Amino acid sequence: MIDIKNKIKIIKNNAIIASKTLGLLSNYIYPGINLLLLDKIAKEYIMDNKGYPAFLGLYNYPYSICTSLNNEVAHGLPRDINLKDGDIITIDCGVFKNKYYSDIAYTFPVGNISKKNIKLLLFTKKSLYIGIYSCKIGKHIGNIGYNINKYISYKNLYVVKDLYGHGIGKKLHENPIIPNYGNKLSGDIIKNGMTLSIEPMVNIGSSKIILSRDKWTFKTINNKNSAHYEHNIAIINNKVKILSTFKYIK
Repeated sequence: MIDIKNKIKIIKNNAIIASKTLGLLSNYIYPGINLLLLDKIAKEYIMDNKGYPAFLGLYNYPYSICTSLNNEVAHGLPRDINLKDGDIITIDCGVFKNKYYSDIAYTFPVGNISKKNIKLLLFTKKSLYIGIYSCKIGKHIGNIGYNINKYISYKNLYVVKDLYGHGIGKKLHENPIIPNYGNKLSGDIIKNGMTLSIEPMVNIGSSKIILSRDKWTFKTINNKNSAHYEHNIAIINNKVKILSTFKYIK
């Protein structure tokens, strides 16, 4: 029998470590910073807090964070390149500690970004909270993606349909799968005790993505930019509680 209260407490603690990691990294998001250095900073901070980088070694992934740059949608590899003024970069970060996982993501502007990118980041972040507050007891999981997609479509942007949010717990990726589009009457019924990762990924111009030659990085098919935000949440006493936070990000 899973102790739901203890499970949520541990995931929240891990989500705060991941949140603080992104907060620390936000101090280094500027033109000229090397992606491998960002990975090193994240790994050291997580391990200094007695956690383990959730992604490191999982499915044989070789780094501690994912760094998805501009037209890269998700799972971008840290590598020996430097950020440039006008870039956007999504950092996906998770922590494993006390047998449970956390998993959050944030898209950062680098220096001065275009108005088009400002809107992409703003609307994608807004859609995250629309998805979160669509989590209501007795509603279907599909209600989350339905409301995210409705908002994003209204903004003339496109949700990624081949990557999903998910449950989270003793595995990084658990059921239920949480699409960012679809039918509001589809999927599992939302219940107390659920712990979920809500993570809209939004593209300019097309929802379609392709897998790069490195077999990790997903990119937009049209080479236009993509944004991605993710929070961990729990359903407690018929209400949504956000376990992670962006408050440490500068």
